[in-house]
Amino acid sequence: MARDKIYQEEEFPSPLLQLWHNFRQSPVVLVGFSCFAFLIILAIFAPLITPYSSIENHLDKLLLPPAWDKDGDISFLLGTDDLGRDLFSRLMHGTSLTFGLSFVVVIVSLVIGVFIGSLSALSSGIRSSFLNHFLDVILSIPSLLLAIVIVAILGPGLDNTLWAIVMVLIPQFVHVTRNAVKEEFTKDYVLASRLDGASSLRILRYSVFPNIIEKIISYATLAQSAAILDIAALGFLGLGAPIPLPEWGAMLSSGIDLFYIAPWTVYLPGLAILFSVIATNLVGEGMRHALKIGKES
Repeated sequence: MARDKIYQEEEFPSPLLQLWHNFRQSPVVLVGFSCFAFLIILAIFAPLITPYSSIENHLDKLLLPPAWDKDGDISFLLGTDDLGRDLFSRLMHGTSLTFGLSFVVVIVSLVIGVFIGSLSALSSGIRSSFLNHFLDVILSIPSLLLAIVIVAILGPGLDNTLWAIVMVLIPQFVHVTRNAVKEEFTKDYVLASRLDGASSLRILRYSVFPNIIEKIISYATLAQSAAILDIAALGFLGLGAPIPLPEWGAMLSSGIDLFYIAPWTVYLPGLAILFSVIATNLVGEGMRHALKIGKES
């Protein structure tokens, strides 16, 4: 038999639940979040739902315009390129390469950067000073320029591009995590935990991390939009995904020479990059707004 509750127990939401409550208040942000979730699903299942292979040639359908054009074909919804490859299928496959890999890159950078940043926040003296000055130097260099330098050293290719972007993003996550942890360690609840005899690592794990996780997630969305642009830019410059992989930046580069006779080969991958960046930035903006509301309340 269930027991009746005699006392009314007040429940406080966790930081993540409170962040989600503040996040969903804006309809525009929810639209961006829906688009972001759609891109994630598409990046996972794109190879299974595309009508054609991304490298399949249709030599009788070269430079076919999109289906809404009078010369288009409904079998090729967004038209074909100069080799007769279906642009709709290539754009869907490109979601896995440009957007999906940017998601993976950010997660890897986040894990490594949060680990190093947390340990550096607990250190002091020469090690802390050296790391602080080193981060200042690295962060003063534009991320794309630094990625180009790293790819030039490692060699062109998609794998080296991803590692270059990971190495570019790690210092940013280290900097954000280090500042957030140091800020939390100055608060009263950390002092109370120290007086109870808790070690710094235990305070970091059970007290500090739950209070900074939303800040890290918010920054991760901004880092992903930068990663999308970096992957596309390196692909456009010929340093990223090799031919014939349907990476959006590489597709944009290969269509430049055809712009005047087949403009859809340029503006379709460009719109895909724009759509993914806007959706990611809307999620990041919603995170920042939700954090601001949480601080004010």
